[in-house]
Amino acid sequence: MLKVVAGILHQGDRFLVCQRRGDGPFPHKWEFPGGKIESGEGAREALRRELKEELDITVEKAREVFRHAHAYADGTRVELVFFDVRAYRGTPRNRVFERIAWVAAGELKDVDFLEGDLPLVQALSGGGLVSERREEST
Repeated sequence: MLKVVAGILHQGDRFLVCQRRGDGPFPHKWEFPGGKIESGEGAREALRRELKEELDITVEKAREVFRHAHAYADGTRVELVFFDVRAYRGTPRNRVFERIAWVAAGELKDVDFLEGDLPLVQALSGGGLVSERREEST
C-alpha cells in the first residue's frame, strides 16, 4: 500500500487545490498538494518536502486531521494522511501543476477531485473540519 500525505492550506473558508498536469497519471484531476512518503521518511517530513517542491513554501506547523485508505480501479491502494497546514513561510506558487486555485468550502464538491480525496472533500464541504479549525484558532 502506498502511503501519501497531503496538505490542507486555507484562507478563511477557501482551500488551495491543485490540478494535475495532462501528461501524467489521472490527468486534469484536482487534488490537495502532497505526495508519496519516501522510504525512511516520516509523514510530516514528507509533507514538508512535497509542499516545498510543489508550492515553494516551508511548512512550519501542521496537524493531522484526516486519514483513510482508498483502492483505485487499477488496483492501486493508498493510505492518505491529510494535514491542516496551520503555518507556513512563503506564498504558494505553482511549480508542478496544470493550475492551482483557492476554492470556497461550499464549491469543493463541484471540483473534479481524485477519488481518494473525495471523503475529505465531503468533510470540508459539510463544514466539519472547518468548524474544528475555527474552534481551535480561538
